[in-house]
Amino acid sequence: MRLNNITYKVRGAFFEVYNILGPGLLESAYEAALTYEFVKMGIECKTQVPINVLYKGQDLGLGYRMDMLIEDILVLELKSVEILTDAHKKQLHTYLKLANKPLGLLINFNTPNLNKNIIRIANGDISSLL
Repeated sequence: MRLNNITYKVRGAFFEVYNILGPGLLESAYEAALTYEFVKMGIECKTQVPINVLYKGQDLGLGYRMDMLIEDILVLELKSVEILTDAHKKQLHTYLKLANKPLGLLINFNTPNLNKNIIRIANGDISSLL
């Protein structure tokens, strides 16, 4: 499945979950609901995927985790906060770099306007994957 097709379906799942659950729950509720939707859609989904932080070849054993990994290519970072900040964007970008994944979506479910709270972040040139 091409990356554009995956992100299109994932965004649809975001809106389905948001329309049913609404804003303001903990991230874990949205993660569980999204997992349900992805399984129903036949989309491979892993949750709480470990990220190794390597420093000069040494795994620092820090225990970082990405919220969701879709089809082993798309990282989802889920938030339920008052406002997304640059720190949230930097966190996702660093996760993409450490995990060597091409694309991530940062989403904040604690908002009255979901569409303005989905941010796409690329790790390098992804044009060949679209």
